[in-house]
Amino acid sequence: MELRQLRTFEAVVREGSVTDAAVALGLAPSSVSQAVRTLERSLGVQLFVRDPRGMRTTAAGEQLLTWAGRLLDQAEQARREVVAADAAAREVTTVRLGALESIAAEIVPAILARLAARRPGLRVEVRSDPSRDALLTAVGAGELDAALVLDTGKALGDLGFPVPSVGPLDFLDLDPVPLVLVGSPAHPQAGADGLVPADFDGLRLLVNTASSCSFALAADRLFGPAVERVQAGSVAVMRAWARQGVGMALLPAFAVAPDLAAGSLVALRLPLPTLHLRLTWPPSDPTHPATRALLYAASA
Repeated sequence: MELRQLRTFEAVVREGSVTDAAVALGLAPSSVSQAVRTLERSLGVQLFVRDPRGMRTTAAGEQLLTWAGRLLDQAEQARREVVAADAAAREVTTVRLGALESIAAEIVPAILARLAARRPGLRVEVRSDPSRDALLTAVGAGELDAALVLDTGKALGDLGFPVPSVGPLDFLDLDPVPLVLVGSPAHPQAGADGLVPADFDGLRLLVNTASSCSFALAADRLFGPAVERVQAGSVAVMRAWARQGVGMALLPAFAVAPDLAAGSLVALRLPLPTLHLRLTWPPSDPTHPATRALLYAASA
């Protein structure tokens, strides 16, 4: 039983004769007759009573007419949804992604590559910002579709930063972001094992000038006030100053891997917390095709 046979059968019932059904369908009468006979043979029943006044449905024909309407309606709905999905996939769409500066520099390029492979027509606008508050506020205001931040815990802001009053935001934790406490090879604790936070009391810790820096917040949890803070600036500045022995720095592993490999920095062996790369977006947006693609690419 094929859909084209059901369409022909329905046309014969609607028009009342093979000739009129053939005109309505734009087919030859012989093709319509053949389709009806084939359908009857496949079902093993007679669908019409044929007499000089036309064609009338049998009890089996009446039953099939009900099913034919349902099946043809479902087939049309399936066709519309498939066409709509194809059109959405082909549509050139823009997704606006915000990210903290260090994340934009090191992590976002891989996400963009995955997006380009999955959705070639998707255009991505990346906004890099040192302020987490500005990024989250922009997401809540609809200026950004999503933003990448660093956080920990079960709720947004558990790292210790205030969440702007922008309404609820959903989030998905992606890759873990290990932290490394680094110093110059001449640092007093370089090479020491079994270290605890108290072993660093009175030493200098380089921190970002932004009070809400993720790494500074993680350091606050780890050391408390006993470690002297030295305002250094960006991750690049903290890394450079640590190499020159100005102080130690708590930074993501991806930011210091080349220096550790070269020996210009050493990892100070203190057990450290792990942050998570957290993608945030307004609760209603995961159904948007562009946002779905972004979620897929970011979490792959």
